[in-house]
Amino acid sequence: MLDDPRRQVALRLALEPPDGADAEEAERLSRRLRVELSRLDVDDVRTVGGAAAPPGAKGVESVGELLVTLSGAGGVLATVVGTIRDWLGRRGNSGSITLTIDGDSLELSSTTAAERERLIDTFVARHAEP
Repeated sequence: MLDDPRRQVALRLALEPPDGADAEEAERLSRRLRVELSRLDVDDVRTVGGAAAPPGAKGVESVGELLVTLSGAGGVLATVVGTIRDWLGRRGNSGSITLTIDGDSLELSSTTAAERERLIDTFVARHAEP
């Protein structure tokens, strides 16, 4: 049950940068998202995995992943997911982010705001139920 304050939730985020982004731009996007998430009431936000782009590469497939550890109480998950949604919305074409909890994934990309909202509500509800 997600509302159990003793339960720790591990939310894995895989950021896919926009087409044409170089390694520096991809790293900058990842860093900005990490800083924004670390300002929330979460236990930890850390970078995990990620392959280095080859020297001279113009495009980057993935900048690695962030692991957000949070409490299962107080609507923290909804706040984190809402922050990710807003972060994507402010950046226009900033690629996509795949959120994963316990093998259940949700990809947020250039869908409409209404579509993103519906997908997010469904994802959060699945993890708020026992």
